[in-house]
Amino acid sequence: MPLSRIVMRLARNPGTEFAGGDDHRGYSLIAPLTPDGHLDEAAYAKARGECTVRRFAPDEDPSDGRLARRGARWFFDYEAGDTEDDEPVHRLGEHRFAVGEYVTVTDEDGRPLTYKVVEVRPVD
Repeated sequence: MPLSRIVMRLARNPGTEFAGGDDHRGYSLIAPLTPDGHLDEAAYAKARGECTVRRFAPDEDPSDGRLARRGARWFFDYEAGDTEDDEPVHRLGEHRFAVGEYVTVTDEDGRPLTYKVVEVRPVD
């Protein structure tokens, strides 16, 4: 089952301190994708332990976690058993992960921020 590395960087978010975006803030995740670029739910069920996320920003240490799913809801989980640190991703199961697409992640402060997919490649 092939996994993909997906890199998303903070896009323009008018009305926030990131109005112009920030290429140094974002996420790198490892997940299985279907041929058309959507999350592969069946493959995820078999490889959930390998599906990871890393949040990065210039003013903080990287945060490593996992891609998780509860029912139809996908989220980034940084500490197992603690729901306080979960970052929900708006309709993640419906997103197409292709360069140029946009994804909304609710940050640790509860605000939705938009990220742009800048890289999708197979994991070596």
